[in-house]
Amino acid sequence: MKKVGLISLGCDKNLVDSENILGLFDKQKYEIINDPSQSDIIVVNTCGFIEPSKKESIETIFEMLAYGKKVVVTGCLVERYYDELKKQIPEVSLFIPIRDYYRFNELLNLIDDDITTKGGLSEEYRIVSTGPKMAYLKIGDGCSNHCSYCAIPLIRGEYKSRDFNSIIKEAKDLADNGIEELVLLEQDTTRYGLDLTPRKTIVDLLKELLKIESFKFIRLLYLYPDEITDSLIELISENYERLTPYFDVPIQHCEDHILSDMNRRGNKKNLYSLFSKISAKVPHFVLRTTVMVGFPGETNEDFENLLSFIKEIQFDHLGAFTYSREEGTTSYNFKEQIDEEIKKQRLDKIMRAQQVISYRKNKTRVGEIMSGFIIGKDKDNYLIRTYWNAPGEVDGKIFVKSNSVHKNGDYIKIKITDAFVYDLLAEEIY
Repeated sequence: MKKVGLISLGCDKNLVDSENILGLFDKQKYEIINDPSQSDIIVVNTCGFIEPSKKESIETIFEMLAYGKKVVVTGCLVERYYDELKKQIPEVSLFIPIRDYYRFNELLNLIDDDITTKGGLSEEYRIVSTGPKMAYLKIGDGCSNHCSYCAIPLIRGEYKSRDFNSIIKEAKDLADNGIEELVLLEQDTTRYGLDLTPRKTIVDLLKELLKIESFKFIRLLYLYPDEITDSLIELISENYERLTPYFDVPIQHCEDHILSDMNRRGNKKNLYSLFSKISAKVPHFVLRTTVMVGFPGETNEDFENLLSFIKEIQFDHLGAFTYSREEGTTSYNFKEQIDEEIKKQRLDKIMRAQQVISYRKNKTRVGEIMSGFIIGKDKDNYLIRTYWNAPGEVDGKIFVKSNSVHKNGDYIKIKITDAFVYDLLAEEIY
């Protein structure tokens, strides 16, 4: 039996593609293993979003080539730089750009005759890799927002919603296979269904998913601020125990002229209104965002206003990053590019301010009762995910003291007993 190893880089959306890729390999002929050095075929699913991710992808490709095995490279980097990669890294056995995902197996046959032809990537064969109880559900692809700094539309194309019924079918299949925590994602989940005929909305989709009673948590990621409707807020408010009151709203900035130059809709007034509405209507709400510093033309005053806005809104979780000048994007040619050292200073100042905010917010959680899934262990404590923290490494951790023996996926009730800058400490309650 041949052995296959896969390295998945980049975002959670890319991870779903990787799970679909793994599903193409016939279980009777291939064993999927975690050690690439022991693999006959190594698949590298790359990221090509910004410069650091491109660098990581290139380094990983060369690291895998060093094992002397067949290496297949796919994903966003290949879609963006297909011709250059073929010329510069001829040692790679096969490059598969995203535009050829519909015939993925046909191309794999070029380097391995044992591949069972099933056409392109499909959720039908997907191998979920995120644990016994949690799975991502990808509801579309691409992005039509065309933010001036972002290469996603260049790589993934315009936004295209998945068929409504196919999503429900996959969700039911996941539930039948023991999944109890569903995380919906796409580059812009709030846009879902607006391009379908008949037209659907994310609220329509969530209402249908809520009918699958075995889902204890349904979580949304990547909400575009001006697409968060009153009906969506109301639905979350009415179903907050299962439809997690977790608002992942990347704002990028708050200053109107910066948002305009970023080609992002809305303004500071809209953001104030949105967060005020969420805080007034949704019990136990959690706010998560990302912001960008050092965008071309960002003055010291703009930055200080962003910092003041963050201190005022008090996000539970915040990620910040410096502007990356990406070829092919509109902002690449903007004047008033910011010096890298200034970008780093601003980033450091944002994160130091967020540490104070995070600690203050976490202290208010002490005494709160939560329920969630065991996701691992750290020394003597279990790790748990509740409505408060999303999958991945972005949010803080919850450490749980327990006298019971648990395995990953166990659903338990806890009480928060202490708080740290980013993390929480809890004890199991019975």
